[in-house]
Amino acid sequence: MTITITAFERSPDGGKGLARDMRVRWALEEVGQPYDVRLLSFKAMKEPAHLALHPFGQIPTYEEGDLALFESGAIVFHIAERHVGLLPDDANARARAISWMFAALTTLEPPIVDREVASYLEGDETWYEQRLSAVEERIRKRLSELSGRIGDADWLDGDFSVGDLQMVSVLLRLKRSGILDEYPNLSAYIARGEARPAYKRAFDAQLAVFTAASTG
Repeated sequence: MTITITAFERSPDGGKGLARDMRVRWALEEVGQPYDVRLLSFKAMKEPAHLALHPFGQIPTYEEGDLALFESGAIVFHIAERHVGLLPDDANARARAISWMFAALTTLEPPIVDREVASYLEGDETWYEQRLSAVEERIRKRLSELSGRIGDADWLDGDFSVGDLQMVSVLLRLKRSGILDEYPNLSAYIARGEARPAYKRAFDAQLAVFTAASTG
């Protein structure tokens, strides 16, 4: 059964690999599973056909036979459980990898997304600078904790896992902020993720969509 995922027809991330279908693409590339991509306009994302797959009208979604999933975290977890390559065989190591996956999505990502929201939507507010400072303080606290935990290790817990895939994907959202410059080991950690052949294939595939949309 062919796997089909959905993605933006015209991604607002400007081809930077930040749209959440990138995480699903990367996971599928890591486990060596082919997939098709159905591109959606913003209008189509709010129409009944897509809302039947994703009740909040977002991307990505995942379809395989009679299985339909939404939410990138759930989709990546499903891929990791079903295919070899993203979860360790050892039960305890497997549980730790899953813990790191959830940490990326529930502990690190919320303040990072808050910063993006503040930057894009609240810049004209009188309280913007104060809010931005508070959000960045929360981000630095989490990055300091993560930096201390990783130390000089290559990955979060032994070999590369789904936890690293999600963590790198989340941290990449800060790449152009300058904040990561304060944490050289985290910058090196992200660079290792970006250097993985599976990441490069996923990035190139997503960039090709943006390039085609921009020149079409």
